Amino acid sequence: MHLHEILRSKGTDIHIIGPEASLDDVVQELVRHNIGSLIVCESTSKGMDTQLIGIITERDILRAQATHKAPLELLRVASAMSEELVTATPDDSINVAMKRMTEHRIRHLPIVCEGRLHGIISIGDVVKAHHDQLELENHFMKSYIQGEGAEVATPLDPS
Repeated sequence: MHLHEILRSKGTDIHIIGPEASLDDVVQELVRHNIGSLIVCESTSKGMDTQLIGIITERDILRAQATHKAPLELLRVASAMSEELVTATPDDSINVAMKRMTEHRIRHLPIVCEGRLHGIISIGDVVKAHHDQLELENHFMKSYIQGEGAEVATPLDPS
């Protein structure tokens, strides 16, 4: 299974925020949309295009609060966000995503192709897709063992 399949089933909604927003603004957006991260974008000089500059997650907010011990309204996204983005492409497999997320200990993976953000997947999306894939394989194996799919797997008679 590839990541574009996960995006197709879950949708490609992308929630963004600017670097000058407060962490209180971030919390409000996370709660409003029931999500765990926001993509941080900065408007270009034209004002119409946006540039992906980072990601802000629940963990980043907790880390900033513990470090600065200031009200969330006074803390800015730019000071708390993760700037070094770990990404994947729509054509990457679910196994590549699992490995990347595990290696970097992240829960949210932006999907980028040719510099364009296509969506974001969470560890929950990956676990669900992997579980669904295993369930399907299990179903086909049981059908095959019970003889329901034997005609599909039987080699053709060469004569």
